[in-house]
Amino acid sequence: MREFPLKGAKDASKTWAVRLELHISLTALTMFLLKTWRQMAFGTYGYLNFTKSGFIEHSKRFKPEEMETRIEGKNCIVTGANSGIGYATAEGLASRGATVYMVCRNKERGEAAQSKIQSKTGNQNVHLEVCDLSYVSDVKSFASTLSSKNVPVHVLVNNAGVLENNRVTTSEGFELNFAVNVVGTYAMTELMLPLLEKAAPDARVITVSSGGMYTVPLTKDLQFSDGNFNGVEQYARNKRVQVALTEKWAEINKNKGIGFYSMHPGWAETPGVAQSLPSFSKATSEEGADTIVWLALQPKENLVSGAFYFDRAEAPKHLMFSATGGSHGVIDSIIDSLKRLSSISAQD
Repeated sequence: MREFPLKGAKDASKTWAVRLELHISLTALTMFLLKTWRQMAFGTYGYLNFTKSGFIEHSKRFKPEEMETRIEGKNCIVTGANSGIGYATAEGLASRGATVYMVCRNKERGEAAQSKIQSKTGNQNVHLEVCDLSYVSDVKSFASTLSSKNVPVHVLVNNAGVLENNRVTTSEGFELNFAVNVVGTYAMTELMLPLLEKAAPDARVITVSSGGMYTVPLTKDLQFSDGNFNGVEQYARNKRVQVALTEKWAEINKNKGIGFYSMHPGWAETPGVAQSLPSFSKATSEEGADTIVWLALQPKENLVSGAFYFDRAEAPKHLMFSATGGSHGVIDSIIDSLKRLSSISAQD
């Protein structure tokens, strides 16, 4: 039997190994540079637009009459309504005559906020619903209770959110940020769809996202299983999912009389912003809630379902050269995962 020399094969193997190592190094460098660019672009864009001074500048084009609409007889749900932007939203809707359902995790703080809103607005149709959005079981229980009342839902505001820096796992097995910001939002919206349809054609879902989503693409690593956990990045990932979910909900439900909108409240005075952006001049909670209330009041023909809003105007979902746009193609896969994880199918 003729023997062939192995030197050529070894040389070829070595060449491919070098090429692979070089490819990995270049990929890592590219990702590092892209991530750095996203952070720089976001910081610049945010400094010019998301601070209190940005809100003041943008407010010069606001039309006061757009906020004068009365909404007596309309039922509005606001999650995370006992403080911050959620409280300001609930108060803003109640002051315009809406029946408001405040969804809060803590009963005592919720009752205090409810009493305060009733006193300030003179509107007694402000109800407290205790529900912890980090647990799908709680969301299902709330949805079941409201459904039994057969109450049409005109406005659902998905405001509840959390930014936890350390990895915390809920008793249902979900990373905490993901549980509240994504699973809770998904479950609440899906379970409210039948009640939203009862309020059609004027029903709408407003999801409070964050400008932090500009810094990340959509990823199927929903619970940050790969790499060292980073709470701020996970929060940004969650907020990107919310924007993509809003697009998909708008597409799926386009003929059902429900509008879907995501929005950025700016860098308002919330614990998450105070923690991650301590040195910036921050907007008040009322200023952060302004666009939420505006979205709840506008005629739907003046709004774009699936769009992202900031300071009463449609805003871009991606920053220039950030390479996040194409990532939204994985949303179908993410929704499949959310259905499985939450045990909720469309309009369960």
